[in-house]
Amino acid sequence: MDCRVVVEAAVPVYDVGTAEEAVRIGISKTGDMLNPDLNYVEISMGERHCPHCREELEPAFVAADEGLVSLELEMTVFNVQDEQHASRIARKEIGQRMRNIPLDVLHVDVIEEEDDDGDDGNDDTAVDSTNESVTDGGDMIPDVEELIEE
Repeated sequence: MDCRVVVEAAVPVYDVGTAEEAVRIGISKTGDMLNPDLNYVEISMGERHCPHCREELEPAFVAADEGLVSLELEMTVFNVQDEQHASRIARKEIGQRMRNIPLDVLHVDVIEEEDDDGDDGNDDTAVDSTNESVTDGGDMIPDVEELIEE
């Protein structure tokens, strides 16, 4: 089973004046921490809401030129036993590179496996058109069957 895991991170930033600047610096800082090992992790702004009135707030809180940015880190985890296993793997992989950054798993979505039995006509069409372009192309690399026939 494969899962898509979304983890929320609280990233501290320093010497910022606005929430927008804090978000830009937070995303850049997070990218530096994750790359090159985890360059497949998608980084986006997190969502914050007022606990009392449910009003949407900016993803960063800035006070005294320091900020705390809410970011969502999304990654796919392959060959897991269940959703809890996927969340543990994602937290471990991200947490190893983001030391002293609080992480919280927001949600885990199971990725549906594609059927290979040919029920979907679009898959068959794509395969047929690919085979035609390979056999008719002349410049293209021939199929294995064509090489065996020669």
